[in-house]
Amino acid sequence: MAKSPVFEDIKQRHAYGMKNSTAAGRRQRKHKPEVMKGHNVIYGIHAVQAVLSNSNRDVYAVYLTRNAQSRLSKAIDWSKLNLVQIEPKYLDQRLGNDIVHQGAMVECSALIEPRLQDFITAAQTNNVPIVVLDHITDPHNFGAILRSCAVFGCAGVVTTRRRSPPLFGAVAKSASGALEHVPVALVQNLSRELTKLANNGVEIIGLEGTGSRRIESVLLRRPVAIVLGAEGHGLRESTKKACTFIASIYTQGLFSSLNVSNAAAIALHTHAMLHKGVSTTLSVS
Repeated sequence: MAKSPVFEDIKQRHAYGMKNSTAAGRRQRKHKPEVMKGHNVIYGIHAVQAVLSNSNRDVYAVYLTRNAQSRLSKAIDWSKLNLVQIEPKYLDQRLGNDIVHQGAMVECSALIEPRLQDFITAAQTNNVPIVVLDHITDPHNFGAILRSCAVFGCAGVVTTRRRSPPLFGAVAKSASGALEHVPVALVQNLSRELTKLANNGVEIIGLEGTGSRRIESVLLRRPVAIVLGAEGHGLRESTKKACTFIASIYTQGLFSSLNVSNAAAIALHTHAMLHKGVSTTLSVS
């Protein structure tokens, strides 16, 4: 899975914006350290594997069952990590009995926040869309959208700092490692940021079931930002006003609406096919 070009710039800024873990902090410890303020807790095999492979993260402690450690990449240098071997019930107690942690958890630094201009440059240079999330609070939907972004290509995700799930925990687990590859920009005022995108030549495509345009007709434009709203509420009025078009996904079944993460996957897939010269019309021979 290739990282977004935005991360190349972030990697250069990492040395200035983050503190490197000390050698003492990387030595293996037998006791259970507390989670310090500002640390991210990420769990699940794929999410933990991605964190350990991300040079933009400082890793403070890795908690693994023997089975989980055997499933992780053999390329990991365990001697450089603060590894704590645990039993599954330890993570049940730390995270809750309803959390599917797969015997793996890591405490790490937060990701450095990217800049909106980074996304604009990546969208213009690489012809990939920017994805904008308008008050999507469900961490499972958020994580699934990140995974689709990593699969089909995306300059980055823009979302509000408030009314968005934290970028660790359930989001990281649902993203299955994609959080380490898809940069997420947190903004205060979404309408203002959409205006900035438009002023830089980005077409703003709002996605709603009532949209008058078909998504495949407007995604031919470049560069574009695909804007998705929360389930049930859809796009806020202020967000709609900032959009160039309001488009919809064609449906013909008994249901007329899609889960927001499914809608995002279809839109991203459609964009990828259109800009790779692949027809979106299926023919039956």
